[in-house]
Amino acid sequence: MKYKRILLKLSGESLMGDRQYGIDPKRLSEYAVEIKELIEKGIEIAIVIGGGNIFRGVAGAGNGIDRVQADYMGMLATIVNGLALQSAIEDKGIKTRLQTAIKMEQIAEPFIKRRAVRHLEKGRVVIFGGGTGNPYFTTDTAAVLRAIEINADAILKGTRVDGIYSTDPEIDSNATKYDTLSFKDAISKNLKIMDTTAFTLSQENKLPIIVFDMNKKGNLLKVVSGENIGTTVQG
Repeated sequence: MKYKRILLKLSGESLMGDRQYGIDPKRLSEYAVEIKELIEKGIEIAIVIGGGNIFRGVAGAGNGIDRVQADYMGMLATIVNGLALQSAIEDKGIKTRLQTAIKMEQIAEPFIKRRAVRHLEKGRVVIFGGGTGNPYFTTDTAAVLRAIEINADAILKGTRVDGIYSTDPEIDSNATKYDTLSFKDAISKNLKIMDTTAFTLSQENKLPIIVFDMNKKGNLLKVVSGENIGTTVQG
């Protein structure tokens, strides 16, 4: 395997499946099967998940809610998703831990780096909820931050498209796919797959980001194995 320890970033929208809102149990189960396959091969997996299927802070702020309050609402949405994903993964017989950036001891551990790393070493899937715990930061930035803290080999961003394109391929049929990109180009081309803070943080810490189609069965294992799937941002 090319990567031993990964940080998997999933959007909240990815959990909707074919629904317009909320969580699709079938999609959760499919993801859990893919994750189990990696655990059984000895890969250490941490996960950061968004909350856009329930509430998106930026959108809430645009509708008259105070931006800080809206961002905290979004953080809580990521914890709801984390609980759902935790349940789905444990249903497949894999041990997990949910750690949150906002303390809520009744349902999850607070984020503690050393404890998270120990869980990974023991073969547990660690899910990080609550973003960074701070408003004005996205879950993309949270994913990069946690990946650096746990010394992950790479960030795998699972999306519903098969990589990074020059424009949105769901809108523009002439969009060009990139197999590889430098962080500098990703930022200068204003590619929206991740925010600038996340890209910059990855660049400074020499942490590659691989963007791939998570909904295609087997892709997660292929990426971890080093196959040329999706788009790799590095350098």
